[in-house]
Amino acid sequence: MAKAGYKKVERMTGAMRIIHWVNFFSMIVAIATGLYIGHPYYETLIAQPAVDKYVMAWNRWGHFMVAIIFDVTSIIVAYLYFFSRFEKTYKKVLPTGKNIKEFFAVFINLITLNRSKKFDSSHLDSFNAIYFTIFHLLLAWMLFTGLQLYVHGLESGESSIGTWWPWMLHIATDWTVPVSNWIMGSTATGANIMDVRKVHHITMWFIIIWVMFHIYYQVWRTIYWQEGDISIAFGGSKYVKK
Repeated sequence: MAKAGYKKVERMTGAMRIIHWVNFFSMIVAIATGLYIGHPYYETLIAQPAVDKYVMAWNRWGHFMVAIIFDVTSIIVAYLYFFSRFEKTYKKVLPTGKNIKEFFAVFINLITLNRSKKFDSSHLDSFNAIYFTIFHLLLAWMLFTGLQLYVHGLESGESSIGTWWPWMLHIATDWTVPVSNWIMGSTATGANIMDVRKVHHITMWFIIIWVMFHIYYQVWRTIYWQEGDISIAFGGSKYVKK
C-alpha cells in the first residue's frame, strides 16, 4: 500500500520483468563462458584429464545456448519497442523538442544530485529510453559478431541440420567482418576474422560498464527520488508523489 501523499504506478509488466531477469542470468553465463572460451582459466585446476570432461565443449555449448536465449528475447524486445500496448519505447527516442528537453532535464538532475527535477518521473523518461536503446544495440552487435565467429567454424559449409544453416548465417553476419576491420583500423590487410573476435570481446566490456551504471543509477534514483525505483524490476511498480 502506498504511503500518504504517494500513488502506485505500474512501470513494468510481468512479461517485461521476466525478460529482464532472463537476460540478467543469461548475461552472467555468457560472460563467464565467453571469458573461458577466450582464455581458459580453470581447466588445469581439475584433476581428471581434460579429454574426459570436454570442458571447452561445455563452455561453448553454454555460451551458444544463452546466445539463443538472447536472440529470442531481442526479437520480443524489438517487437515491444514499437508495438507494446503498455509503453512504446521508440516514442521516447524520437528527437522531438519535448524528448530533448526531458533528456537534458534528467541528465541535469543526475549531475546536480537531484537539485533540479523538472520532469515527470512516473513514466519512462527519454534519458533511460536512449540508455536502454544503446544496450540493445550493443547486444545486437554481440549477437551478429558471435554468430559470425560460430559460422566461421563451419568452413565446409555443412552442419548437422544441413547446408542452409551456414548459408543463412553467412548472409546475415558476413558484414561484421569489414565493419570489425574498420573499427580495429586494419582495413589495409583485408578481411580478418580476428578483428571480429576482438570487437566481440571489447563490446563485452562496454556491456559490463553499461550494467554497472544501470545498477548504480537505479539505486541512485531510489535514494534521491525516494520513489522506490529499485522495486520496478521485482514488483513492476514504483511510487510517485501525487
